[in-house]
Amino acid sequence: MKQADMVIGDVAAVSAGQMLLRLDVAAAARLQGNPDGVLASAGMLGSLLKVESQSLWVIGTLRAVEQRDGLPMAIIDFLGEAESDADGRITRFRRGVGTYPRAGDRAWPLDGIETASVFSGDERPHIQVGIVYPTGKVRAAVFYDTFLSKNFAIVGSTGTGKSTATALFLHRIIEQAPEGHVVVIDPHGEYARAFASTGQIFNVDNLELPYWLLNFEEHGEVLLTSEGAAREMDRDILSRSLQLARMKSVYAQGLNSVTTDTPIPYLLSVLMDTLSSEMGKISESQNAPNYLRIRAKLEQIMRDPRHQFMFDRRYSNDSMADFMSRILRLPVEGKPVSVIDLSGVPSAVVSAVVSVLSRIVFDFAVWSRGEQRRPVVLVCEEAHRYIPSRNISKNSTVRDVLERIAKEGRKYGVSLGLVTQRPSDLAEGALSQCGTIVSLRLNNDRDQDFVRNALPEGGRSLIDAIPALRNRECIISGEGVAAPIRVRLDDLEPHKRPASDDPVFSELWVETGDDTEMLDRVIARWRANTR
Repeated sequence: MKQADMVIGDVAAVSAGQMLLRLDVAAAARLQGNPDGVLASAGMLGSLLKVESQSLWVIGTLRAVEQRDGLPMAIIDFLGEAESDADGRITRFRRGVGTYPRAGDRAWPLDGIETASVFSGDERPHIQVGIVYPTGKVRAAVFYDTFLSKNFAIVGSTGTGKSTATALFLHRIIEQAPEGHVVVIDPHGEYARAFASTGQIFNVDNLELPYWLLNFEEHGEVLLTSEGAAREMDRDILSRSLQLARMKSVYAQGLNSVTTDTPIPYLLSVLMDTLSSEMGKISESQNAPNYLRIRAKLEQIMRDPRHQFMFDRRYSNDSMADFMSRILRLPVEGKPVSVIDLSGVPSAVVSAVVSVLSRIVFDFAVWSRGEQRRPVVLVCEEAHRYIPSRNISKNSTVRDVLERIAKEGRKYGVSLGLVTQRPSDLAEGALSQCGTIVSLRLNNDRDQDFVRNALPEGGRSLIDAIPALRNRECIISGEGVAAPIRVRLDDLEPHKRPASDDPVFSELWVETGDDTEMLDRVIARWRANTR
């Protein structure tokens, strides 16, 4: 078709962020049969248009079509600017608009080649994760340097493909960066299958988290059960006793000072004895119930086999370097992902475990400044459980750690990935610290509003599509993409998917057999606390 025949409208009005286009419905209809599928979608919601302005092309996306005074008017949100190549096609797309069209300027649809030049990636390192809507074939690129370095969030209601999307992004990245360092906090044991060949799986059977790596606040999460004024007294007692126990450690020799947070081994028996000896002092005798309460909790945890992955006397030696090496994948040895399966961790200590693991990642980055940099990505599944809004939880040690990573991690080479089905339950400002947001379908109005407020300005025009997204469809907006896009995500190979598939009742409820033996096996694992 001739260039003049492809004009599908002219500019009627312009504002700072969008323009109004008088849409030529007949011209758009003529393009429907075009062999270029992108041109064939001209005039549809989400299609791209260009308007020439002062030797540059201004690029926009069609947000809505409505009737005004009997004429079809298209609302176009500005995406950015581009130059023109020798064939008149756009090239060198960049975000932001500095030159605006004038009323009466003509608008053309982008073809497949031009759309690919915007969305399929340039010379920057990138991964391709799916097909741009509504093109049918243009690949969607994510620039993973900025996607990771400026934090990211993946949100979506249950069953929309959130976990699979997370696995897809991580698989694509480590395929191109096989010497990476990724730590995945996995509360439901979903990701072990997805990263069986490219990751190291840790659970209660092999995590071997030394209790002495917990700082004072994390010790308090585990050992203190009181509230109010009694808790404050218990905190003071635990603080003094923990510091004394660390100071008595053989590993304290040669250190200028030892605090309650110094990560050196101490013996649990020494902490028990310290609690007893401090309680025996005349000045402390009136607080005997407080000492006894802490000591009883410590004895209970030491006896409970479910806590042996952390509170085991065998972990009293200095194994910090070995533990850090395993968790942070130093060296990688072909497995850049650490999956921390928390499904077997007692609920009473889950927050403390997530806190210490997250803090170790951050502290390592802080104390390794000056060394060759080893950026680490910390991905937190079910993030609303660990970084909750203050309306839900007033005090949370793990929230404080994750919020600090979100705000300061970039300076030290730590990136945070938040994966959640309830973004509105996240701590205030958590999503705003994420430079890229990947939103699958959200059914809850409150969650939609929360994401709308967190999205960069250019991506808000797509928020209305979020309730109508199909499974494995998402909106990607922010630093990690050239412009906000709606994407049909690639279908991962079965062995790379998380174990989060929905049960197929129509198949499973017509089968029978092996029930008695199955129950015996389940009960045996249940009682032995092994999976």
